[in-house]
Amino acid sequence: MDKQVLENRLNVNRRHFLGKLGLGLGGLALGSLLTPGVFRNGATEGSTLPLGFKHFASKAKRIIYLFQNGAPSQFESFDYKPTLSKRFGEDLPESIRGGQRLTGMTANQEKFPLVGSRFSFNQYGESGTWVSELFPNIAKITDDICVVKTIHTEAINHDPALTFMQTGAQVGNRPSMGAWMSYGLGSENQNLPAYCVLLSRGRGNGQGVYSKLWTNGFLDSVHQGVQFSSSHDPILYLNNPEGMDMASRRIMLDQLEALNQMGYQEFGDPEITAKIKQYEMAYRMQTAVPEITDLEKEPDHIVKLYGSDCLIPGTYAANCLLARKLSEAGVRFVQLYHQGWDQHGNLVGEMPLQAEDVDRASAALITDLKQRGLLDETLVIWGGEFGRTNYCQGKLTPENYGRDHHPRCFSIWMAGGGVKTGISYGETDEFGYNIIKDPVHVHDLHATIQHLMGLDHEKLTFKHLGRRFRLTDVHGSVVHDIIA
Repeated sequence: MDKQVLENRLNVNRRHFLGKLGLGLGGLALGSLLTPGVFRNGATEGSTLPLGFKHFASKAKRIIYLFQNGAPSQFESFDYKPTLSKRFGEDLPESIRGGQRLTGMTANQEKFPLVGSRFSFNQYGESGTWVSELFPNIAKITDDICVVKTIHTEAINHDPALTFMQTGAQVGNRPSMGAWMSYGLGSENQNLPAYCVLLSRGRGNGQGVYSKLWTNGFLDSVHQGVQFSSSHDPILYLNNPEGMDMASRRIMLDQLEALNQMGYQEFGDPEITAKIKQYEMAYRMQTAVPEITDLEKEPDHIVKLYGSDCLIPGTYAANCLLARKLSEAGVRFVQLYHQGWDQHGNLVGEMPLQAEDVDRASAALITDLKQRGLLDETLVIWGGEFGRTNYCQGKLTPENYGRDHHPRCFSIWMAGGGVKTGISYGETDEFGYNIIKDPVHVHDLHATIQHLMGLDHEKLTFKHLGRRFRLTDVHGSVVHDIIA
């Protein structure tokens, strides 16, 4: 075909082509600046989008999950049920229980005596949200949060319920929520992990936590949560051993990478390249982590906001403050686990202590993020793995009582990150036993969280053992009614 005819058909000539080429190269350069690593092979086999890309515009950039391990009672926190107090000691009607499977701790009880909260409730904020007297500081921020009263799950015991809430499955070896976020979105700070885990223990009866809750599962190990310890050396084995400086460490890592690259060329195991990335991350963290974890430099007004416990490593208050610093530095997902919420017996004695441990710091985190202009882009979640029964476990006395596990409905709250503020979503019946309006399954919660982060939960998948897996398995719907 004649050259001139081809140029006419394509409406392009050499000058036009070279001009557009210059613009294209500029666009590539801009893309690499906005999304570092976008042109590297960042996606793992089975990924449906390159690492760091979103399916659509996100409401939130980062997540802080304040997980209350052991399941705080909704009847002593955010689901006010005066009927239970009026009918104190009466047997739970069978028509309400509906033959629900019970745990081994109450299945043999002859009676299921109803028990209302010993702690008073009041309405707060313009929203009129009901909050227990145990949470006076959270009560002050009700216009900044969304209380969801109708979360439900199938799991009735701690281990499967806890695993399900974190991984979307009751069995092990599934990637945790934070691992999925790391896999789908990567990190905003190349000197820090995309997924960090902080642990604390309260003054109540505690349930254990374990590394399978922040596992990478079948994803590359670079997506596993990095656990921070409660000591003054938060990342174990991060510092150089005696006699080695940073220059020597750099030489050693370069030589180790060369050996690992030889192994990768021979065996093709992706975990070899994952190890290379982990070694490099640890090297960069040697300078970034000490600065982030130094809470002594926080100004007096911040210490006053969180309380003096925020200067004691390993406390809930210190972890909330550290979570803010990590999130502010670009960590994609910060997971806190606070143990001690398992009140089967001495609820009246234990729960006030647990609430005291978390109330001030939880509210302070929201206030701190808000005053820094970070709350709109940071999704904060507060809640446990299931709820508590409206009846007493064991012997009921007017002075004390305990509550068993209840999966049919429980309360959490969310703030920031595109969530509506000052609302209570969903309703339970007058007994607080069943949902009567707007149920939210754990899969729905996961789908909504991913949606707020700009991810389609049906498209963020990974092919493993011949099938495509996702956090929500084959379930879940986005709860649009709680999204601003």
